[in-house]
Amino acid sequence: MPDQLQSPIRSARVAEKRRGVSLVWIIPIVAAAVGVWVAVTRIMSEGPVITLQFDSAEGLEAGKTKIHYKGVDVGTLNTIRLSDDHKYVIASAQMAPKTEDFLVEDTHFWVVRPRISGANVTGLGTLISGSFIGMEIGHSSESKRDFVALETPPVVTGGAPGRFFQLKTTNLGSLDIGTPMFFRHLQVGEVAGYTLDADGQAFTLKVFVKAPYDQYVTSNTRFWQASGIDLQLSASGLKVQTQSVLSILVGGIAFETPANGAVLPAADQDTVFTLFDDRDLAFAPAAHNPQTYQLIFNESVAGLSPGAPVEFRGIQIGQVTDVHAQFDVQTFKYSVPVTIQLDPQRLGVRVEDLKPGTNLTSVRHLLIDSLVAHGVRAQLKTGNLLTGAALVSFDFFPNAPPAKVDWLQNPVQLPTTPGQLEATEARLEGIVDKINKLPLGEISDNLNKVLTSLDLTLVSARGTLASTQTTMDNANNFVEPNSIQEQQLDNTLREVSRAARSVRVLADYLEQHPESLLRGKSGGPK
Repeated sequence: MPDQLQSPIRSARVAEKRRGVSLVWIIPIVAAAVGVWVAVTRIMSEGPVITLQFDSAEGLEAGKTKIHYKGVDVGTLNTIRLSDDHKYVIASAQMAPKTEDFLVEDTHFWVVRPRISGANVTGLGTLISGSFIGMEIGHSSESKRDFVALETPPVVTGGAPGRFFQLKTTNLGSLDIGTPMFFRHLQVGEVAGYTLDADGQAFTLKVFVKAPYDQYVTSNTRFWQASGIDLQLSASGLKVQTQSVLSILVGGIAFETPANGAVLPAADQDTVFTLFDDRDLAFAPAAHNPQTYQLIFNESVAGLSPGAPVEFRGIQIGQVTDVHAQFDVQTFKYSVPVTIQLDPQRLGVRVEDLKPGTNLTSVRHLLIDSLVAHGVRAQLKTGNLLTGAALVSFDFFPNAPPAKVDWLQNPVQLPTTPGQLEATEARLEGIVDKINKLPLGEISDNLNKVLTSLDLTLVSARGTLASTQTTMDNANNFVEPNSIQEQQLDNTLREVSRAARSVRVLADYLEQHPESLLRGKSGGPK
């Protein structure tokens, strides 16, 4: 009986187990699935999260500041905080969906705000809309999520056609980011950035030349600073050169390729060129086998500095490379050694039809010895009266003392002669010495005597002039009209006239009758 009672109970329990999951559990499972689907959908719709590092959070607001690419909103800043060392600002940004390909190794971010740089004025629209973050997509294949924002926006964005080049210069001058570049007075590019080299000796400028003008940049192209106005005063008159009004205000860089007849291919991207200070230096011919010499001057070298020209009768044949002082403790003499480099090719030396095995060094030594023997000497001259800049000039001085070149010296010393200023000072000193040797005391005494005698002479002359004046006054009174003296003078002149007439009549009669002197007048008493 008990066994029969337990059997239905067991059957009911087994049947209950076979019924499956209760309907009570379906609702939580469905809710969890919906939640997972919503979470996945939201994650996929939000896009990646990135981290940006800024120097300052000025103009940035969490939840409001947008990230723009070509004017399209591609992200929003979520949070802004200080870094652990309190030196930087760390911001997290939520990017838009399907922007994973944008976030690569060479992608750049920067804050867009009003800026004035060089000739560019950007970000004026943010005065109304507020600052936002600009973005430039890179070309790398490596993905990245942490970025350091640029301090200044790049000049060239959006894959503009053209090429970048690098310029080396020791003087940055007025150049800045955005400074224009000119080709034949046409603006064709700008300065994209610059950095100081690790050794601190020069600057490296990154410049961008737009297409199609980048094809004119070849391996032989010359770049120079075209800032301001170039004034040249020569025998042809005053010449004023400038690239444009813009280059006068903000500076500029110009480039040109020498017309040598050969068409060279365009230079590659990031080719390095030298940036010269002006066009003359850019197109100056390169020195061919320059020779180093030394000049010893025993006079002031004020105005002479490295880079000053070295001329031979007005033609530049080299430049000064070093100027320093030296003091000889044995002779206690002070002098100024000046190191120069000479280019034999600029001197006009052409060696032709040399025999095989001829030593060019010996030929060069023979040439220098011949010039020195004929009186060629180095002399300091003033190159610019306004600035006082000096130069070294070689010329013929026939009266110079004999000199020889010692080719065993290193560097070899060339003879010099006093400069124009020193020669003028020497002449003035000679004149002063001659003046000092003159007997100025005796000359002064004699001069005093002469002046005393001259005073006496002047007193006597004054008396003579007074007597003369009295005589003239008497003469004036004598010839005064209607005076007694004038009437007496007229009577006297009449008497003299009658006497002269009688004498003339007598002379005529005697001429006709000379015998009357012995016989008397005929017809008269005897």
